[in-house]
Amino acid sequence: MKPVLIYCYDAYCGWCYGFSPVIKRIADEYKDMLETDVLSGGMILPEKPAHISTIAPYIQKAYKTVEELTGIKFGEDFLWHIFNYEDSDWYPNSEKPAIAMCIFKEFYPERSVEFASDLQHALNYEGRDLTDDEAYRHLLEKYSIHPEVFYERLNSEEYKEKAYYEFSLVKQLQVTGFPCVFIQTDELKFHMVARGFTDYETLKQRIDNVLSSVKIA
Repeated sequence: MKPVLIYCYDAYCGWCYGFSPVIKRIADEYKDMLETDVLSGGMILPEKPAHISTIAPYIQKAYKTVEELTGIKFGEDFLWHIFNYEDSDWYPNSEKPAIAMCIFKEFYPERSVEFASDLQHALNYEGRDLTDDEAYRHLLEKYSIHPEVFYERLNSEEYKEKAYYEFSLVKQLQVTGFPCVFIQTDELKFHMVARGFTDYETLKQRIDNVLSSVKIA
């Protein structure tokens, strides 16, 4: 089998947002050597809707650390919800963006890393609410996906099940935090090459090490 780059992420993970430029560059650079797949991790799945106020105070400090380490910038529209959470109508939930990812991968499996990055930009920079169906409309235009088809699937039980299947795969891979990157070289062989934010040079070196060991074998 052709080795697969598996990117375990969550649309609501700030560190994944900071990692986006790295993983996009890697996916592009290795596109001839590696298949790519993105698995949504289901980081925020409350039994009852939980308001942004439950995590906003943490994000108020954490976002600066992400910016300093990764060079990414969080947008004013996102930060408004974080610093004015009493007035925000956000109830974060990882389910809908994960369903959107499952739908998207059926259209463009080879562009899943790019789509993950777009979802995170929509949330963390443009301040779009990913639990709102309308948050995805601008991406349908970008990727030429028919809105009727997309929205029918977004609200279907079938694609919800696909998303929850991905959550369970991520658990099986024993991922405890995001981002996390594996290279799958065999049906049952997974090499972890990133856990948490990892810079481009380090990640590239680890991937090269895995690929060269596979060739020798």
